[in-house]
Amino acid sequence: MARKPAAYTNESITSLKGADRVRKRPGVIFGSDGVDGCAHSIFEILSNAIDEAREGYGNRILITKFKDGSVEVEDFGRGMPVDYNKNEQRYNWELLFCEMYAGGKYSAGADNYEYSLGLNGLGLCATQYASEWMTADIYRDGFHYHLDFRKGENTGGLKKEPATRKKTGSAIRWKPDAEVFTDINVPSEYYKDVIKRQAVVNAGVTFVFTDESGEKKEVTEYCYENGIKDYVEEVADLQSLTPVVFCQSTAEGRDREDRPDYKVKMSAAFCFSNKNQLLEYYHNSSWLEHGGSPDRAVKLAFVNQIDAFLKAKNLYKKGESKITFTDVQDCLIFVSSSFSTQTSYENQTKKAITNKFIQQAMTEFLKHNLEVYFIEKPDEAMKLAQQVLVNKQSREHADKVRQGAKKTLSAQIDIANRVQKFVDCRSKDLARREIYIVEGDSAMGAVKTSRDSEFQAIMPVRGKILNCLKADYDRIFKSDIITDLIKVLGCGVELGGKGKKDLSSFDIANLRWSKVIICTDADVDGYQIRTLILTMIYRLVPSLIEEGYVYIAESPLYEIESKGKTYFAYTEPEKAEFLKRIGGAKYTIQRSKGLGENDAEMMWLTTMNPETRRLIKVTPEDAKRTGEVFDLLLGDNLAGRKEHIANHGYEYLDELDVS
Repeated sequence: MARKPAAYTNESITSLKGADRVRKRPGVIFGSDGVDGCAHSIFEILSNAIDEAREGYGNRILITKFKDGSVEVEDFGRGMPVDYNKNEQRYNWELLFCEMYAGGKYSAGADNYEYSLGLNGLGLCATQYASEWMTADIYRDGFHYHLDFRKGENTGGLKKEPATRKKTGSAIRWKPDAEVFTDINVPSEYYKDVIKRQAVVNAGVTFVFTDESGEKKEVTEYCYENGIKDYVEEVADLQSLTPVVFCQSTAEGRDREDRPDYKVKMSAAFCFSNKNQLLEYYHNSSWLEHGGSPDRAVKLAFVNQIDAFLKAKNLYKKGESKITFTDVQDCLIFVSSSFSTQTSYENQTKKAITNKFIQQAMTEFLKHNLEVYFIEKPDEAMKLAQQVLVNKQSREHADKVRQGAKKTLSAQIDIANRVQKFVDCRSKDLARREIYIVEGDSAMGAVKTSRDSEFQAIMPVRGKILNCLKADYDRIFKSDIITDLIKVLGCGVELGGKGKKDLSSFDIANLRWSKVIICTDADVDGYQIRTLILTMIYRLVPSLIEEGYVYIAESPLYEIESKGKTYFAYTEPEKAEFLKRIGGAKYTIQRSKGLGENDAEMMWLTTMNPETRRLIKVTPEDAKRTGEVFDLLLGDNLAGRKEHIANHGYEYLDELDVS
C-alpha cells in the first residue's frame, strides 16, 4: 500500500538554528561532509592564527595532531577578545564561537586585519559547531580565559583568572565530530602540505607541526625567511635557465563603478627552467588551487610580453603562429602572493577568487615588471624566449601526432570486421566482457576453441610488437598491431604528456572490457611479448593499469601425472611442494606445452575458466618496474645492461636454446 504523502502546509517550512546550521549541512560551509571538509575546518582555525602573525603579532605558530584525533592550533598573538562587549551587549566569546558572521574583520576602515585570510566570520564558529568538543585558552590583558564546548554548546561559561605567563596568544584544541563528517581521519600529509604553503607566503613566520598520531612523535618545522623568493629557488633546485626574479607593488581600485575602492598588495617570484615547472597562486595566504583572477593575469601578461619580445627580435619564422601560455608554462616556475582589503572568493573553501580589479592590477604589474626585466637582462630574456619557441615546436608536433592518432582510432563501428582476426564475444554487459590478448595464431586457435564465447573475446598479437617505451608517437601509430589493439580496447590513448590525459582522445568510460588479460607462453619469448604488450599499455593507456583493468594470465610451467590424474605447477616451488606431497608415488612430469599445443579442455581449465584460472592484476608499480627493466635490457644504457647480465645472467641459463 502506497504511503500517503505528508501535507505541505505553512508549518512545513522550518529553519535550522544554532549548531544545526553546520552539523546538519557541513558541506555548505566546508565544501564537503567528508575528509576534505574536515580538513578545511582545521584550516579555518589555522588561518586565524596566521592573520595575527601577519599583522605582526607573534612569529611562531604551533600545530599539533594528537593520538585521539584532536587538533590544537596555538599562536602568540594578542589573544582573541572574549570578555564582555558593551557595544553588542554580549560576551565576545559568544559572538566568536557561537555566532555565524561575527568577528573583527568586517569594517572596511578597521585597523585590525586589513589584509585577512578569514573574512567571512564563519570559520571559528562553524568549526566549533562541527566538533565533538572544543577547548579554548586565551591569554591577554594579564588574564587567562578558558572555554569548554561540547557538540556546539558551551559548558561552564567563561572562566577567568590571572595569567601565570607574560606571553599573550590563543590555543584552540578540538576534536572533529564523526557525527558531522563521514571521515575525520585527516592525513598528516595534508597538515604538512598546508603548513608548508603557509610558511611560503608568510615570510619569517615559523610553523611547528607536531604529529603525535603515529607510533613515534614527529616534529617538523617550516620557515622561509624570504617567503616566495626562497620557495622558487628551492623548486628550481639550482637548475634554472635564469635567476629568480622577485617583484612587488600595491594598487587601489574597484571591481565596479558603484563599488568602493579597495587596496591590493602584490608580490611575485619567478624564473625559467627546462627541468622543473610550477604555477602557484596565493591570496591572503590562501592557496588558490583553482586560481581565478591571478591565473588569468599571469596568462595574459606572460604571453603578451614574451610575444612582444619575440616579434621585436624577429625570432618568429615567416607565417609562424603566435606562442600560447602552454609554451610558456612548460618552462616557468612562478609563485604569486597577493592580499586585498576586499576579496570575492568563489566559495568558503577559498580555492579561487573572482575580483575583476585584482586581475587588472596583477596583469599590469606583471607586464610592467617583465618589460623592465627584458630590457635590463637581455641575455636572460633571449635564453627564455628561445626555450619558449622550442616548447612551441614540441607542442605543435605533438598536436599533429595527436590528431593523426585520433583520426586513426576514431571510428568504432563494425570493429570486428575492420580489425584482422579479432574475435568478439556476444555479451554487451561491460561488467562481464573480457578481452584475451594472446600470442600468435596457434594460441589464438587454442583459446578460441576453449573460451566461453558469451563473455570472452580474443585479440591475437602476430609477432613481437614495437617497444613503445623507446619509439616516438609517429612510429607507434604506424604499427598496425598497436593501432588494432587500441581500436579493440575502445577508450583511445593518453598523449597529454607529464601525466596529463588528453581528454580529446581518451575516455575510460569507452573501454569495452571489464578485464584486459595478457595471455602468453611461459617461456622467454612469451615473457618478452608480454612485456612489450604491458609496455604499450603503460605508455599509451596507463589509466587502465591505475584503475585495475589489466591482468596477466598465468600459464603452468609443468604438467604432472600421478595415479591417473593430471596436476599443474605454476612455479618451481609449487612443483617441489607437489612432489614432496605425493611421496614415493609414481609420477611423470613434463614441461607444460605452449598455448597453441594445449587441447581445449586443458586451456579452459588452466587459463580461461574464472573458477580455476590464475590471473595476476598488474599494478602501476609492476608496470613501472617492467618498463625500467625493459629499458635497461633494450635501451641505450650499455654499461647498465652489462652489469645486469653479469649479476643475473646465470638465473636464465636453463632457458637458453643452445642445441
